[in-house]
Amino acid sequence: QVQLVESGGGLVQAGGSLRLSCAASGLTFNRSNMAWVRQTPGKERDFVAAISWSNGGSTYYADSVKGRFTVSRDNAKNTVYLQMNSLKPEDTAVYYCAASARVIRGSRYDYWGQGTQVTVSS
Repeated sequence: QVQLVESGGGLVQAGGSLRLSCAASGLTFNRSNMAWVRQTPGKERDFVAAISWSNGGSTYYADSVKGRFTVSRDNAKNTVYLQMNSLKPEDTAVYYCAASARVIRGSRYDYWGQGTQVTVSS
């Protein structure tokens, strides 16, 4: 059974930083593309960042987070991270970890975590 467990969310002031973690189990992590997707109430999920399992771990970002967020992975720990700096109130959302052997960026991932709330106060 695949499990993706996010942690690290919370309340932070604008301009602050948070680091999200996603611990994966039950899948071949080093053959899985890993992504972060966020959602606010009443809206669809939006792609945030992704890191591939191949090509040395190529990274992909939504334009809205480029230069502020960094996605990384530790295959030895089966964990993917999202370092979020210079946070803005519009970054407030539930952040989901997702995994897929084929999809790198988008929304059609095979597996999803339960989500972690990030709230940025102004």
